[in-house]
Amino acid sequence: MNEEIKLMKGNEALAMAMIRYGADGYFGYPITPQSEVLETLMAQKPWETTGMVVLQAESEVASINMVYGGAASGKVVCTSSSSPGISLMQEGISYMAASELPALIINVMRGGPGLGTIQPSQADYFQATKGGGHGDYHLITLAPSSVQEMCDFVGLGWDLAFKYLTPAIILADGVVGQMMEKVVLPPQRKRFTDEEVRQRCPWAANGRKGMRKKNIVTSLELDPSLMEINNERFQRTYKKIEENEVRFESIGTDDCDYLIVAFGSLARISQKAVEMARKRGLKIGILRPITLWPFPKAEVARLSKQVKGILVPELNAGQMIEDVRLASCGNVRVEHFGRLGGIVPSPDEILDAFEKMFLTK
Repeated sequence: MNEEIKLMKGNEALAMAMIRYGADGYFGYPITPQSEVLETLMAQKPWETTGMVVLQAESEVASINMVYGGAASGKVVCTSSSSPGISLMQEGISYMAASELPALIINVMRGGPGLGTIQPSQADYFQATKGGGHGDYHLITLAPSSVQEMCDFVGLGWDLAFKYLTPAIILADGVVGQMMEKVVLPPQRKRFTDEEVRQRCPWAANGRKGMRKKNIVTSLELDPSLMEINNERFQRTYKKIEENEVRFESIGTDDCDYLIVAFGSLARISQKAVEMARKRGLKIGILRPITLWPFPKAEVARLSKQVKGILVPELNAGQMIEDVRLASCGNVRVEHFGRLGGIVPSPDEILDAFEKMFLTK
């Protein structure tokens, strides 16, 4: 079968992947730098071809609650936004986590705090990987570094969300959302029939087993002993995810003396820096976490015993570095290099930072 190859932005690839996956609904609100997601969906008019609902809600709060309702009905639903908008969604995301509902959330990050800038950032790492909203929960967090991964991770995110009955988030930075690359689009998949939905998502018709009333999907439990049972069940799910769904990419780590741990666009820029370093005789490798949660702790721990130092470049003041330091267990020196305000460093800057931190006496 001939591959269908298109040239498009990362945000456009997200939208096309939603349609191709057979999504039932998208509910969102425009905000830079992810507005092309909604624009592409409106231009494609999937309600005429697949029956997919596309709705611009009145706010991010409304859109996440529409996603909550769609997920409670057993539908394949999604929303996308950028950092300030995702902040407004946190209550609804926490509700879905407690209600054990699968859904896909997309955050194309911009700089903050507050309204900040429309330029790219990676400063929502804590918000995504540590839960963001209230309570003890995690989101499966996928970090694409290419337009192809923006496309592929839509299907992967939904598959994982339905497998574990929990929301998943694609955490992309504005660089990946706005850049253009060739993409191989997946074949069109049919939406699930009503009977398939009933078999796949029994809660949509029957509610949650053990609830006070049948046919209710809710995050509320007034009996503390039952709420503790619920939370213990959530934690067992998260443990399964940590055991089975860690994903990462390793480049040049077999013989490296030093390691760079980076995600998203910074991993791509770091890869060029590593190529430059190798030409100078410096053996540096890259570990790129694809799942920011679950984080590849075991691989970081293993490599920390092999290398002389670890550099963590990020478009923030230092967030993923905390997980790297915890995983490395004090085996090795770990340093951070970050740019703020939407400034994206060059490969030369990353390599210069590495040399100053680790090679200057």
